[in-house]
Amino acid sequence: MSSAEPIGRRERKKAATRKTISDVATMMFLERGFDNVSIREVADAADVSPTTVFAHFPQKEALVFDEDEEERDRLVSAVRDRPEGMTIHRALHDYYMTEIGQNVLEHGDEVARRFWDFLNRTPALRDYAAKMWLRHETALAETIADELGYPEPTAEIRVYARFVLQMQSLVTESDDQLATLEAGFAVLEGGWLSYEARD
Repeated sequence: MSSAEPIGRRERKKAATRKTISDVATMMFLERGFDNVSIREVADAADVSPTTVFAHFPQKEALVFDEDEEERDRLVSAVRDRPEGMTIHRALHDYYMTEIGQNVLEHGDEVARRFWDFLNRTPALRDYAAKMWLRHETALAETIADELGYPEPTAEIRVYARFVLQMQSLVTESDDQLATLEAGFAVLEGGWLSYEARD
């Protein structure tokens, strides 16, 4: 009789451990500052070894972002699984709206604002977050190309994908995230010239 755990249970345990480490690290960073907390201190507080921390997170900055792959999957799914008749542009807009709302719903407005303020005041984390989002560019561009019937992304699709992903940084750094989001998608949808030509 095999004593091996079912893959589903094993994956769930790994995900739970990863989330616990990230949550503990993030709270410690918020309380003491990113540069004032060591990996060993995070490991001790999460009741794991430093080796376990590095098995889940390749570098210290990654501790704050425990859903990198899940974010990519949700981004791609927003395009691929959008309702019939909905444009890709609208689907991505709604995806961002949901993400902003979910963050506030899960953590509360005050905690969410405290986290974004902490993120923006920590250069290493701000840079990591921006690069993390841009790593999804290929996946997003290829999905859009596939949805539009192209064998590979055109230059226009790649530019659009990059601009959409750059929106994350602009929204994160803004005091009015929803207004920034709406402004960004409006410019992308209508084009800059239509904005410049307004009276």
